[in-house]
Amino acid sequence: MRPENQSGGFEFFLLGLPIRPGQQGLFFTLFLGMYLTTVLGNLLIILLIRLDSRLHTPMYFFLSHLAFSDICLSSVTVPKMLVNIQTWRQSISYMGCISQLYFFSLFAGLDNYLLAVMAYDRYVAVCHPLHYTTIMREGLCTLLVAVSWILSCIHDLLHTLLLVRLSFCADNAIPHFFCDLPALLKLSCSDISLNELVIFTEGGVVFLLPLGTVFGSYIRIGTIILRVPSTKRLLRAFSTCGSHLFVVSLYYGTIAAVYFFSSSRDSKHIIASVLYAIVTPMLNPFIYSLRNRDIKQALAMCANRINFFRWQTQNPPVAVRSTVRNVS
Repeated sequence: MRPENQSGGFEFFLLGLPIRPGQQGLFFTLFLGMYLTTVLGNLLIILLIRLDSRLHTPMYFFLSHLAFSDICLSSVTVPKMLVNIQTWRQSISYMGCISQLYFFSLFAGLDNYLLAVMAYDRYVAVCHPLHYTTIMREGLCTLLVAVSWILSCIHDLLHTLLLVRLSFCADNAIPHFFCDLPALLKLSCSDISLNELVIFTEGGVVFLLPLGTVFGSYIRIGTIILRVPSTKRLLRAFSTCGSHLFVVSLYYGTIAAVYFFSSSRDSKHIIASVLYAIVTPMLNPFIYSLRNRDIKQALAMCANRINFFRWQTQNPPVAVRSTVRNVS
């Protein structure tokens, strides 16, 4: 089947998770709860950063964009997976599959760049604290986020354009719960040598550049701290970088498990993909909120405002009550 005909009636079949019929309701409830937790948790992070002026700093500016990216990353795959679990209808149109692949890669790549930008921000905060506000000014922060969006869009558009030129044969079953690029390339009956070349060259550079920035930033941070080691400096550096370092380890660890240490037709690959695409975006709000004093204070202040507003509505001032009685 040629590419010009695939936008019509051609469909792929997502084999999805290895779920038995009796476990359908259990897995649907589990993943629905995880998805709602991801959306509500990241929305809460964004809302707190917007409402609390103390969180209007570069670090939380980047964190708000990471939270938005995590919401979109989960929304690209999980709703379709939930529909497939509930209805057992595993088909997805050609255009739907290509769109899902593009947006999943877009937001996964955006996470990659944002984590690198946040690592640079932590490097400046620890190694150049006196010049932090001068270096990490508002214009530079906006530029770094804009460049992250642009690079991610260009990167994924290139792979998508190379994919749509391919033809797909009779085998259209994808052993995954979403349209993954390596799985789609294995289904093609066209020459995929150019796609593989671009993946290993351009894709490798795009992946290794942010990873190198993260490693370089933390190596530099460690070097600065170990020059004059002290418990106070270690605790301060850990409080500044601990949450981000944990998220980086979780993100790159699950990516390595998906694309380097498991086969695309192996159940371990699907489990690692669930960790990468669903669990990691869900955990990020908890990692940043449970170990972050500023987020806790903002959450407490927001709760106090809600309780005060509720108390005012239930107990109006004396002047208001007397006015109401006079009117009545």
